[in-house]
Amino acid sequence: MFVLLLILAVFLFGFGFLNPIWWVAAAVLVVGSTRYGRERGRVRGRGGGSGLGEYRDHENRRERQDRWDRRHSRQDRARWRREDRRDRERHG
Repeated sequence: MFVLLLILAVFLFGFGFLNPIWWVAAAVLVVGSTRYGRERGRVRGRGGGSGLGEYRDHENRRERQDRWDRRHSRQDRARWRREDRRDRERHG
């Protein structure tokens, strides 16, 4: 894609010798393609606001999952102890 834009910019620049409006078109094409290319290639979460929101959502999900895991593991441990105690009382 970039190669095609580069070829188009070269042609427009060449036509600029016939009519200067083509030089303007070539400049607009080059500026637009470089800005689009920079935004498209940017790494998410670095220097952008949208990545920060996604990271916060991820952190909130992890915290909720950790709380759920801790709560249920405690309940499970208590239930296991009760069941062990009942088994010892029945068999022991």
